[in-house]
Amino acid sequence: MNIDDKTKTELEAAAFRRLLEHLRSRTDVQNIDMMNLAGFCRNCLSNWFEDAAKAKGVAVTRDEARTMVYGMPYEDWKARHQGQASDAQKAAFEKSHKH
Repeated sequence: MNIDDKTKTELEAAAFRRLLEHLRSRTDVQNIDMMNLAGFCRNCLSNWFEDAAKAKGVAVTRDEARTMVYGMPYEDWKARHQGQASDAQKAAFEKSHKH
């Protein structure tokens, strides 16, 4: 790939925005399922965004980062879309996250 750093950053940002749009539209996909299959979830993305902002000296709260990822306040998203994790989901999480 032969592109300059500015273009690469713009493409990465566009891909990230598309990922956020996709995750916002797939409210049927629970965070625990993402954690079980991919090892990260929407909360991880918001934490990574917060970490990157802080590394650049930009003040971003956890709530602000989550709102950016979820497209709404996290508590609203949970109330609208998050179901109770099943015993099978919890067991898969425990199995996949043992160190």
